Amino acid sequence: MLGFGLARMFVIERVVIVGTGLIGASVGLALREAGFQGSIVGIDASGSELEAAQTIGAVDAVALNPDAHAVALREADAVVLAAPVLAILGWLERVVPLVKAGALVTDVGSTKVEISKAGERWLPGRFLPGDPMAGKESGGAALAEASLFKGASWLFTPLHDATPIELEWREWVAKFGAKVLDLDAEKHDVMCAWVSHLPQYLATALSALLEDAIGDEPELKAIGGRALREMTRLGSSPYSMWRDVAMTNTKAVADTLLALEQRLQHLRENLKTPELREEFARANQFRSR
Repeated sequence: MLGFGLARMFVIERVVIVGTGLIGASVGLALREAGFQGSIVGIDASGSELEAAQTIGAVDAVALNPDAHAVALREADAVVLAAPVLAILGWLERVVPLVKAGALVTDVGSTKVEISKAGERWLPGRFLPGDPMAGKESGGAALAEASLFKGASWLFTPLHDATPIELEWREWVAKFGAKVLDLDAEKHDVMCAWVSHLPQYLATALSALLEDAIGDEPELKAIGGRALREMTRLGSSPYSMWRDVAMTNTKAVADTLLALEQRLQHLRENLKTPELREEFARANQFRSR
């Protein structure tokens, strides 16, 4: 149990969301649905994303240029960095001279080792790395939902003992309907390579393979059923996000891909042996546990 109740503590009254795409806009909507009464300001390199986020009520106001960014960040009680990982790394350095003492800086990046190192360097004692395990195959504020985080795990990789404002942010996350869990950054990146990053790169490779094999034959694509749709759904995910994951979690991703290559080779070599039955038996266990 967290030691601070929202009924007794309202440190966070002004939130700035840097990156108003799917996750950032969903954070704004989730805050409102959870009862947040303060102001929410959006910052994004895309004017259309800012406009969409404001239209759906994810942010109250937008900061459109560096001067406006600086004003918003100076006034913020909490800054949520909701851009792709490499952009988050850049923003960590940029916010240092701007955020006020005692303000919370947190993020929603998909990898945590590099972000945690940068946070310790630029914002020692003031940064809470986080990663909501939620999303969609397509991005953008237009697809944002207040319910996106309900039932999802929201992972934190804390760098120090929790401050009161960090405890309050954790309570807001819990009010989003997310399950709050703590991991160290290295374990986070290895685990997420298996359960999140590997499925994405598998879907990308499969979708690209199918595009090369039957992309010009719509009648063949049309006969694919639910299995094809589910297996290739993630193939629509944006390159910018997954490029950054590959660049900041390279070893863990490469290790999982190598393990998958070896498993596929084993499967290929045993299509007519009892080993095929064993592979199906192992696969059936994973979902039935």
